[in-house]
Amino acid sequence: MRVAGRRSMHYGAHHAADRGGAGMTAGDDSRIHERWGQLRFSVIGHLLAAPPAAGTLRGELEKLAARQWRHPSTGEPVRFGVSTIERWLYRARRERHDPVGVLKRKRRKDAGSQDSMSAAVRTALRAQYAAHPSWSVQLHADNLRALAKTQPELSPLPSYSTIRRFCKAQALWKRRRLTSRDTAGAQRAEARLAEREVRSYEAEYVGGLWHWDCHFGSRKILTPRGEWATPVLFGVLDDRSRLACHLQWYLAENAQNVAHGLSQAFQKRGLPRAALSDNGGAMIAAEVTEGLGRLGIVHETTLPYSPYQYVAAPYMFSSIGKPRDLKGGARVVQHISLS
Repeated sequence: MRVAGRRSMHYGAHHAADRGGAGMTAGDDSRIHERWGQLRFSVIGHLLAAPPAAGTLRGELEKLAARQWRHPSTGEPVRFGVSTIERWLYRARRERHDPVGVLKRKRRKDAGSQDSMSAAVRTALRAQYAAHPSWSVQLHADNLRALAKTQPELSPLPSYSTIRRFCKAQALWKRRRLTSRDTAGAQRAEARLAEREVRSYEAEYVGGLWHWDCHFGSRKILTPRGEWATPVLFGVLDDRSRLACHLQWYLAENAQNVAHGLSQAFQKRGLPRAALSDNGGAMIAAEVTEGLGRLGIVHETTLPYSPYQYVAAPYMFSSIGKPRDLKGGARVVQHISLS
């Protein structure tokens, strides 16, 4: 059984899709200022090369203002005023070394500063995010409004859109909690995830790394003894080829079933070089770890409370269909044979 999909953890900005009009793509955004400088220089270029006679400059500027030019971003026809063209002309005349560079669009001095976000609001928002990184931007904004009632220095508060832009610019993204447990280990795991960069990885060769894990079924089944039980699916996945080496249903997640499932995978696909599993009791049981050591397989485990390190299992288990309901609302009843 081959499982489709490759692992990739994206970090940083995403590339925007190509935009229509004027043949402009997202890759041209970095050159927009250069194209503006070239356009402005093409408008006034002949006035610099062949200056008009005294008293005729106004007429030449009016002729240029009456013409249509192609917008460097959208490609749509655009016109420029006489005063605008005149300002470009005098600016280029004063520049002796790079007349095109001086005509480029300048970055605003207040770009990215967000003056509506006062220092007190920024400090309160950062402190709020440090304490509750799993909150949404809307929840942060609501709590800032409640905090402003007791702290007048936060007033006036900026709008929600301003707070959202600030959070986006400062990379204050909503972070999903690793676990609902409030333990020392969980706190260390969340701090490690916040302080360190997470990158994807992949084995170089087939058989270089195997993953295995257990997945509890969403529906109970009826055993031959007449008892209802939650089935557990044990799966082994090759990291490079994404091939499911072995899948088998069990009635419990214990060391005996893990050892049995691994032996079935070894008989089907051979021995891997290394293996990765979580820190469950069945995964790190003595009979499992000792058996892997005798076979020459390096067994590694994920960090505690760090499921993002183990991303192979979701691809495998998500491709397995769920039992369909029968007519009349009855559920599928399956019998598991532990052969």
